This record gives sequence, C-alpha cells and structure tokens, in this order.
Amino acid sequence: MPRTPEETIRRLLDLLLAKDMDAIADLWAEQGTSEFPFAAGDAPRRLAGRDAVRDYLAGYPERMDVREIPVVTVHHTQRPDTIVVEFTAHGYTVRTGEPYRMDYISVITVQDGLITHYRDYWSPLAAASATGTLPELLGSLRSGGPPDERRAGHRRHREDRQCAGEAAAGQRRTGPGGRSQPLRRGS
Repeated sequence: MPRTPEETIRRLLDLLLAKDMDAIADLWAEQGTSEFPFAAGDAPRRLAGRDAVRDYLAGYPERMDVREIPVVTVHHTQRPDTIVVEFTAHGYTVRTGEPYRMDYISVITVQDGLITHYRDYWSPLAAASATGTLPELLGSLRSGGPPDERRAGHRRHREDRQCAGEAAAGQRRTGPGGRSQPLRRGS
C-alpha cells in the first residue's frame, strides 16, 4: 500500500490507466471525501465516504477510455500530508469515440496511506464537449445552483489557493534544489 501522498497519487493514476475503479476506491479512507468545486449539471459536488467514491467511479471505463497520462507534476505544501497535483489525461470518449484530453489540478490529503480528502478541479465544459452532453450542461447552467452551495465552494477554493500559493512560494520539496519538476510516467 502506498504511504506518502505522492506514492498514493501515482498508484491512483496507474489504476486509472488499468481501469481498476474498485482498487482506486480502496485508496480512500472509509470516511474520506472527494470534492469537485467546478462540477455542474447533474455531477456531484461532494462525495462522502469510500462507498460513495466507489459508486461514483462505477462504470467510468464505459464512459471514458483513458489511455495515457503523459506528465504529472507534484507540488508539495507546508503540510507533509497534502500535495497539489497537475496532470493531463488523454484517451477517448466511449459514447462518441471523440478524443479526450482533460487537464486536472487536484489537492490531495493522505493519512496512513489512504486519501482523506481529494479536491479535484476539472473542466465540466471540456468533459461535456467530449461526451456529447454539452447542450444539456449549458441548459443546466442557466438555472444556477443553490446560494449556500456556491458560498461553500468559494470558501474551499480560497483554501486551495492558499495551498497552491504555498507551493508557488517555494514550499515545494520535489527534485533537486527543492524545485517542483514534472514526473514522467514510470519514473
């Protein structure tokens, strides 16, 4: 079992390429959470618990065929249990056969080798475009979301900007001289 946040994200991405969604869910602590601040339409904004993560991931390989994650960049924060990760996934959308390219920025907290919190910033517009559901997404955006949900999202976004700011201010500990560097797959 991976122990550090960096080992955990590497394992997660390897399992994503292997299309082993159950094993990905097993990386979550039993009460671990996932948040998707930019989620729109019917997509959930928050998942609570390993079982909710497992349910969310069920059927993912039937929707998205991720073939490659060419570069992963890890930024360490002042908290040893939390990292900020940038990566791009390439593949195909199963429904349309269209190429899929999605950029992600994730803030991940790991304790005892398990994910306790995963905040994932991805583009719902890019995902809807790739899956052929852009008209439905745009229609759902016209109605907006509950004000309380929007406020909570803004507060979490500020917290993540602080973590990202720490990383950008030289608090990273990856690579020679303490600089973040791209991590090539398989390295």
